[in-house]
Amino acid sequence: MASSPEDRSRRRFMDATTEAGSWNLTSLERTAERVVGPDVWAYIQGGAGEERTIANNRAAFRRRTLLPRALGGPETVDLTTQLLGRRVSAPFFVAPMAYQREVHPDGEGAVARATGAREVLAVYSTLTSCSLEEISASAPEGPRWFQLYPQANPDVSRELVRRAERAGYSAVVVTVDVPVLGSRDRQAETGFAYERPVSIGNGPGVEHPPRRLVPNGARLRLPAPGRVTGESLDEIRRASRLPVIVKGLLDPDDARVAVDHGAAGVVVSNHGGRQLDGAPASLDQLARVVGAVGGRAEVYLDGGVRRGSDIAIALALGATGVGIGRPILWALAAGGEAGVGRYLDLLRDETANVLSQLGRGGVRELGAALVGGGPPSDGR
Repeated sequence: MASSPEDRSRRRFMDATTEAGSWNLTSLERTAERVVGPDVWAYIQGGAGEERTIANNRAAFRRRTLLPRALGGPETVDLTTQLLGRRVSAPFFVAPMAYQREVHPDGEGAVARATGAREVLAVYSTLTSCSLEEISASAPEGPRWFQLYPQANPDVSRELVRRAERAGYSAVVVTVDVPVLGSRDRQAETGFAYERPVSIGNGPGVEHPPRRLVPNGARLRLPAPGRVTGESLDEIRRASRLPVIVKGLLDPDDARVAVDHGAAGVVVSNHGGRQLDGAPASLDQLARVVGAVGGRAEVYLDGGVRRGSDIAIALALGATGVGIGRPILWALAAGGEAGVGRYLDLLRDETANVLSQLGRGGVRELGAALVGGGPPSDGR
């Protein structure tokens, strides 16, 4: 009997899982590229326009240096920390990413099991391949937040938030930097999620962010839901008892508005370079946002994070936690649950190694004095 396309796909990924123990943090990207098809690879790797913002994110980390301490220092390193009051085993977390079953047949379930077993926080997208309830069932005790793309129908947004609360998610992460999708040329060339539809696990009533502005006489206008406002955030906060985190901020004034409207945290992010091509690196804006928030909320960062040294730099410049994006998808492609677990273990070990060489015994001991290079970061 001929095998189904799904069976062939699963067999291909099961074969790839044998590579889960053979790659390291440097070779992981190359391993993943060998496994996935060109359209999925374009989705994973692609960004907006000429992808200058993707390059900016990595360049910002490469400009920084870390000052090691050679004499003295603690004998042990403890990476545990708290994110919104929840103890986690590491100061990094899995950033929200859509369509994970396109990357590996086990999709978000594999990520949930790998992160849950290690007490690593994971954030799951509105546009997951399986439902938020299925993800929760995959690792009931694992720390998890739900990411919300505000929907054109506010009732759908409110119901998604309430479903997340009932399913044991402990926070809502509202993405505010996608009033309309950026011009993602590489993704559009392959047709991924454009000409080729991709299923959404959270139900047929859930919509993607709009792809383009629409004609309005001589002008163009944003389709619903349009831009998120402070009042929009108030409505989302009232939908449940969950704390709200606002993701996709680069301007300190936006961070002030978010906190003024009750945000418990903000994520300094340029959407992994997928939105405005030419936007500044997340890292270059971090200290300014930390200064604007002034301790009234937790500040997280994502964008361009690859190594333990990147995590240490972001924490030293004021981040409470650091989101990991594309490398998680690489690890998922390279080996499913085992691949994600290996990546998390390697990243945790390397982060501890970096802190040890900095002479620091825990993440709270990191400070800006350890970081050199980059533009001035005066917090204004």
